[in-house]
Amino acid sequence: MITVGMDLGTQTVKTVILRDDAVLSRKQAFSGFDPTKAAEQTVDEALKQAKLQKNDVNLFVATGSGMEMAPYANSTVSMMGADAKAAIYLFSKARTIIDVGAEEARAVKCDERGVMVDFVVNERCAAGAGAFIEAMARALEVKLEDMGPLSLKAERASPINASCVIFGESDVVSLIHRQESKPEIARAVFDAMADRISSMVHRLGVNPEVVLVGGVAKDVGFIASLNRKLGVNVLIPEYPDYVGALGAALVAAHRAKETQK
Repeated sequence: MITVGMDLGTQTVKTVILRDDAVLSRKQAFSGFDPTKAAEQTVDEALKQAKLQKNDVNLFVATGSGMEMAPYANSTVSMMGADAKAAIYLFSKARTIIDVGAEEARAVKCDERGVMVDFVVNERCAAGAGAFIEAMARALEVKLEDMGPLSLKAERASPINASCVIFGESDVVSLIHRQESKPEIARAVFDAMADRISSMVHRLGVNPEVVLVGGVAKDVGFIASLNRKLGVNVLIPEYPDYVGALGAALVAAHRAKETQK
């Protein structure tokens, strides 16, 4: 059975293709001004990599903020549902999933089947997401990819406001004027984000097996801060930014099997 999962995010579109729950290929592209076109591109490239045609696919399922614009989709699944399904596939004992993307962060609790039982979303403000790191990197005049390694050089961090990107940027500028070091300010940024995210997770309850996914899961600075705040070492999959698309493809496989019964 061949299934395809598409995750249409605010910055990137990801596609994962499965054959009987085994990953055949994965591709991503920038969403740009036309997420539908970007999704078509990733599907075409992933199918080519897997040496398949569209008519070989049993079911397409979409997720993400732009899932209603997904091409080919037979159905959709929420990001929380996709995260839960993929987390259990990757880590069988996982029960708590933290997903931090470009514009939004969420925490999900699931059962042993990968079914979501509760969730919390940090929306309306990007202060707890990747856009917050990007804004603070600009204020520090540091490359985005250098923020994490830079923060690891700090021995302490000054508190900053993570309730709003604007307030946070103002705090960073104040720290710069006080001649605080860039490593300490960078760590302050990640600590502030981790505070916000960990408070969401504690509302659900922290299970020992905590999985971190999304694009920000590749940032060593945020991982270090989150581990300190939660008091556990979070689990990170090999491709954390593809977890939503993987979850959608797994949901597609489950739904396709149900229709064949």
